[in-house]
Amino acid sequence: MRLLIAIFFMLSIVHVAHAVEIDYWQYSYKTRVDAMNELIAAFEVENPDIKVHQTTFPYAQYRTKVAASVGAGEGPDVVQLYYGWLGDYLKAGILKPLSENNFPATEIETDFFPIVHNMKVDSHYYALPTAVRSLGLFWNKKLFREAGLNPDVPPKTLDELTEYAKKLTKYDRAGNIIQVGITVGPIDQDHNWWREVLVRQFGGTPYNADNTKVTYDDEAGLQAFEYYAGLVTNHKVSVVDFMDKGEIAFKAGRAAMHIDGSFALSTFDRARRLEYGVAELPTHEGIKSNFASYWVNGITSKAKGEKREAAEKFLKFITSEKAMQLWLDRVGELPARRTVANHPENLENPKFGPFIRGLDYAHSTEFYSEAEQRRTVVDMLDRVVLSGMSVARSLRIAAEEDQEIIDKARMK
Repeated sequence: MRLLIAIFFMLSIVHVAHAVEIDYWQYSYKTRVDAMNELIAAFEVENPDIKVHQTTFPYAQYRTKVAASVGAGEGPDVVQLYYGWLGDYLKAGILKPLSENNFPATEIETDFFPIVHNMKVDSHYYALPTAVRSLGLFWNKKLFREAGLNPDVPPKTLDELTEYAKKLTKYDRAGNIIQVGITVGPIDQDHNWWREVLVRQFGGTPYNADNTKVTYDDEAGLQAFEYYAGLVTNHKVSVVDFMDKGEIAFKAGRAAMHIDGSFALSTFDRARRLEYGVAELPTHEGIKSNFASYWVNGITSKAKGEKREAAEKFLKFITSEKAMQLWLDRVGELPARRTVANHPENLENPKFGPFIRGLDYAHSTEFYSEAEQRRTVVDMLDRVVLSGMSVARSLRIAAEEDQEIIDKARMK
């Protein structure tokens, strides 16, 4: 008996010693990190022969850390990246295509929302999301009540949005704005609201069908930008980056309305005394539009042999239906699989529901360089607000800069 126990003990040591260890990286965001730790623990219970180590970095350092580490043959085996970074990651040789055996393209295209198809390049999928995001209109019910507005009825059209914002904006005796009717901040989610929502609602498209040419430098784009810039310059219901970030202003009760992604739910739920609601984005002349984005997980070129097998098993787990429901409950980001998102309890949820419904008519920008293309919108608004440039001229400059970014990327 002692001999059998000794043999069993030795085999256990050998088994543990041969456990495959893989590294997972994502940027630092508490709810996301906590949710991933929970998923890792569940995965390791089901797969005791695999150990997953999670590493996180501040958002500002994240891309640099990934590029430097993988390029040196170190760093993550499974890495999280913003969908708009896919092109850059492929050029840098960071990602490897997912195997057809574990991730059949037909299954992905049946089960996931269509926006995920942006992860397919030359017939291969390179990454998949656990969750997706869309935009929604947050409104502060207390401030609505104080302004004499029905706290349970948000604006449904852009015209109503403007009128509500006027009633909700406050100035002090010196003429300084102390409460904005709606936040304005293109460095955050407004650049997506303008490009994929407002431009389309005014009858245009941001880019042509094959995403090679800027098309918002037309009458529709001009009207869309006039509306957006007019919130600051004409109607004076906001200032750019009030209290530094719109999220901060809304959380503090100093902004009555705020457009943001579903990921903001967890932040606002933690805010004390913040009574808020969420609605689908206001329409214009009956046209609905939304912007959807997502963070994906991919297998890096570092993962080889048994690490590659373990990495794909882990990726399959964190993109399962079970993982997506947990991510929704913990983080507030929407399930990437239709069946989970459209479950009645999720679809009819007063906070999740508006974002999920928005996915049905959402568009995802195929960025060539998300950071650079975001900057064109930031500068476009700054030229009007800070320098007094005409809306039309600033729009032309932005379109030219955006086109230059596209042309340079396509030449590489």
